[in-house]
Amino acid sequence: MQHLHQLLEIKNSELAHLLRLSLYGLEATLNQARTEFPLDAGAKVCDDLLQELHSLLQPAPPQQNTGWEDAPDDLKLSRLREAFDSDLELSYYLGNSQLQSQTDSDLWNEIQRKLLRIPEDLAASWRQHTLDLAQEVGAIADNSNLFQLPFIRDEIIYPGLSGTIQTQGLSLSQQVLLNSQITQDNASDLPAGFLYLYMNFIEIDPDLHHALKSVFSFDLISLDSKPEQRNQYIDALSDRFQRTQKAEENAAPLSILRAWIDMDEAIHSLVFLPPAERYSWWGKLQHESRRILKKVTNQAINAGNEVRIRQLSGLYADICALSKDDLQLDCGGIPGEVLTCLRVYARINQEESPGRVIFRSSRK
Repeated sequence: MQHLHQLLEIKNSELAHLLRLSLYGLEATLNQARTEFPLDAGAKVCDDLLQELHSLLQPAPPQQNTGWEDAPDDLKLSRLREAFDSDLELSYYLGNSQLQSQTDSDLWNEIQRKLLRIPEDLAASWRQHTLDLAQEVGAIADNSNLFQLPFIRDEIIYPGLSGTIQTQGLSLSQQVLLNSQITQDNASDLPAGFLYLYMNFIEIDPDLHHALKSVFSFDLISLDSKPEQRNQYIDALSDRFQRTQKAEENAAPLSILRAWIDMDEAIHSLVFLPPAERYSWWGKLQHESRRILKKVTNQAINAGNEVRIRQLSGLYADICALSKDDLQLDCGGIPGEVLTCLRVYARINQEESPGRVIFRSSRK
């Protein structure tokens, strides 16, 4: 394991990135097999191996800031930090937490990731503003230096910088997804795309939380400060990915629908605090799962089943009879309204399954 650990620790390495993806794929496959064959002769050794993989895939602890380089007061992008932290419209969508980065490179990426959570028109305006302020200190947009995340399509999410500030941007890459073990022959596999995208995004964004009921039902949990919850969430997402694959292989419309409802819940249960706005980059990304869910719902209906699926939104008082075990926040959105629908309400052949939401407290 020593050389695996050494390779994983190398920054800006495509080989390290590919190794991490492969190990995540191995972990997901072994978890699924362990569930299917609980009495297998190799079960105990498999459990030990899974523990080693968990430890190996843990992100390295953050290094202490020595104060010798790029201290906050000496940041070239200090004007950008001040403007961002003091903007009231941004705080409406992002909450009141201040930017945490200690270097220009980290600050650029932290701000760009936060812009993915606000309405796209506002994000576009702010992204141009960030480029203007960066240019004032001698840095320019660079679309050639991008950290690639696996997904079902190619997309530049935001640019990096070159010049007086050198930092990577962020992109989606279909080829990186194809390089993973599980998806070698299917680059349009949306569940696999979300699985690998999420596993990688969790590593680079400390603001991410999960609200998946099967893992923890009482609160939103920070994945950065609770590594055991991060592992359990990824395991649950991997399990639902595997079940979706098996259901589609069996081609039974109701099995596919139920598997997709569970998969969609896991996808929408990766959230920020407060949750990303519906028409943000994040909101639109997650909505791709709902579009597939609508498609498989129609297939189940065409097969002769009576199906009603509802995404819960609007006033919480109007939909609370259709939901269960909801989570309440005191920030974000409009008091008394649903902030995000974690699980859709479903009625399948007279059998009801409640939805689940995050809503804003009615207290102002």
